[in-house]
Amino acid sequence: MAILIDPPAWHAHGRRWSHLVSDSDLEELHAFAQGLGIPRRGFEGDHYDLPEEYYDRALAAGAAPTDGRTLLKRLQASGLRLQKRRGDKGVAKLLDVPLPLGGLADIDLVASPNPMDERRVFAAMAFLRDAHGDFAVVHSVRRQQWGSPGGWREWGEPVSDNAIREIHEETGLVVEASALIPWGYERFRNLRDSPVFTDGRDVLQAYTVTIPEVRPPLRAALPDTSDRRWVTPEEYAELCRDQFWWPLAERLLS
Repeated sequence: MAILIDPPAWHAHGRRWSHLVSDSDLEELHAFAQGLGIPRRGFEGDHYDLPEEYYDRALAAGAAPTDGRTLLKRLQASGLRLQKRRGDKGVAKLLDVPLPLGGLADIDLVASPNPMDERRVFAAMAFLRDAHGDFAVVHSVRRQQWGSPGGWREWGEPVSDNAIREIHEETGLVVEASALIPWGYERFRNLRDSPVFTDGRDVLQAYTVTIPEVRPPLRAALPDTSDRRWVTPEEYAELCRDQFWWPLAERLLS
């Protein structure tokens, strides 16, 4: 196991940057970066971007220097590499996540203003807020968990319609497609013993939606949720911070 760093050679924002990675354990990487005083916002899903003034500090703390090509090869060999498109930001890589309907998966959480290819999307969810910034949450009967409105996409349904339908079915609220702002996605990989996922449909699309009213009444059209309510950002965190998708929601609160 090793923490690796390449020389500060990447130019951005008027300075040079290094990449800091672990070749075995992301928790080890987070702890190392925290020890250097690097904020979590510097994490890109599989590495930290380190300003050049931190390079010598990282070496003194035990990071092993290497070139960029070797660093990438070691990261890929570890299985911790997070693939993303230009404009995407890796938020978290989660391994061996139990799925509600059975099986395990590795899940990449990625923030992005660009929607994913609809051919890959099997579900959509919406971080739904009112005019005061409170969140609508629903309690899923199947998962026995609180979360934001969302669910499986119907065959041939546009992804935006999927999100709009789920919002209406789970909260009774009607939103326009123009209110859906792409926020990011969950990408499911290395599926093991899953009875429901199919090849090529591996992404849940996440949106943000802000309505102009303050805490309008919520109701459900279907029995797949047992409760629904408006909550403050603090209450939202208390209810949902243990869910695997929480790092995507947390970015709304920072």
